[in-house]
Amino acid sequence: MTATGVAEAFIVQKTGQPISVESVTDRVDSFLPTQAASQTAIQVLSALHLSPNGTAGDGTGAALPDGFPASVLAASGQGGSVASVGVPSASAPTRVDIALLPKLSGTALLSQLALLPRGDLAHFVADNPRVMKSLVKNPPSALDVSAWWSTASPSARKSLVFVAPEVVGNLQGVPFDVRNGANRSYLTTSIRDLKSSMTRLGRGEIVNARLQLHMLEQVRKALSVSSNGPVKSLLTFDATGSGRASIVVGNLATADYVSYLVPGMFFSVDTALNTWTNVATELNREQNEWITRLAASEPSMAGKTVATVAWIGYQTPGITGIASLTLADQGADSLGRAIDGVQAVRSGAEPFVTLIGHSYGSTAAMIELAKGNLKVNALALIGSPGSAAQSVSQLSVANNNVFVGEAAWDPVVNSAFYGSDPGSGAFGAHKMSVAGGVDPITHHALTASAGHLGYFTPGSESMRNLALISLNQGGLVTQGTTMDASRTLP
Repeated sequence: MTATGVAEAFIVQKTGQPISVESVTDRVDSFLPTQAASQTAIQVLSALHLSPNGTAGDGTGAALPDGFPASVLAASGQGGSVASVGVPSASAPTRVDIALLPKLSGTALLSQLALLPRGDLAHFVADNPRVMKSLVKNPPSALDVSAWWSTASPSARKSLVFVAPEVVGNLQGVPFDVRNGANRSYLTTSIRDLKSSMTRLGRGEIVNARLQLHMLEQVRKALSVSSNGPVKSLLTFDATGSGRASIVVGNLATADYVSYLVPGMFFSVDTALNTWTNVATELNREQNEWITRLAASEPSMAGKTVATVAWIGYQTPGITGIASLTLADQGADSLGRAIDGVQAVRSGAEPFVTLIGHSYGSTAAMIELAKGNLKVNALALIGSPGSAAQSVSQLSVANNNVFVGEAAWDPVVNSAFYGSDPGSGAFGAHKMSVAGGVDPITHHALTASAGHLGYFTPGSESMRNLALISLNQGGLVTQGTTMDASRTLP
């Protein structure tokens, strides 16, 4: 298939044109979260009567900024009240040469920032937005971050979450509840300050600001939870450009099974995060139903839990980027860091991790798994346009636990546009049927998937099989007219 042909195939059923916010001006950027959160911190410090070196006067009962959840304080490794967060340690701080900090990166920079009194930290973050953005874009490894966080003092952790939530919230290796609290605070502050800035922007600038605000509002919308719905957390949130975000359905810190949904073309935070989160929520529901059903005959499944991640952690391509793997390479790196983060935080109690790659996202996932630096427990490929890997044996997936689903009328599958075809017999993946029929276990009717975006329909054979793959129940996955199973449920 030609590049034009593949592009047409994606366009036919895309979820919506991406909104470009790449041209947001520096003036608009100046009101985005990095500086906004820092300036808010400085204002709070002033309300607390803190001097630049961080020594406290009175005013310790001042409130924290809007959106800063009290749960972050407990998660940071120190109890205490919200009121006490503004008061630094009484011990004399280690002297840090602030002029040298912009030349540092990675954990060297983090370690020095953790030594700054809160007032100095707030001023540094406000005065060096590019340094902080670079730390988000090029973070240290999850293992390094985990080691740094575990040795940082409780007061330093609190200060960093308070002053630089946009950094802490995106560091793989920081506890998940801390990241969620930081990112939610960052989101709330971003929306508030961007709205406030609009009164000072010109006509052209305000258009871009409104586009940015719309994206932020979509993140907030995706986080909404019904009265009886599962808990959600904001694991990744970067408002730069077209944005990056990932929302967890379930408890990532304790889940026995963790699934990452990796999207393909035309999926942006602005146009698709809410839809993608709904898909994760539906898959999470299906997974929990199967756990309950399996536990009736398998006591080992009783009490098992799942976390399902709606991950838009990279810029997916539009029509102009379809012929290139540049964004897939970037997505692969970002996905690898995300899984490293789970494995670092859950070290010693690692969950069963499944990647579910759709379309271009399946290609990105296979790029990362072919490097050999990362290993997952299962991989499901749906609507895949191909892989540079020639076979399952070249992917770091435990026990060759790779499944491929291909819907009718999906013009992308079997194209092998980016290399070999994962659906071919030579690739060696297990087939998973998405054609519909009757569930051989529940005897319920299963709907068929059709077209490139038809794999996520509730009640479909596709969603049923994705749920079972992610629960390490590959033997119960249907393969068309047969089920590759060594056992069946009563």
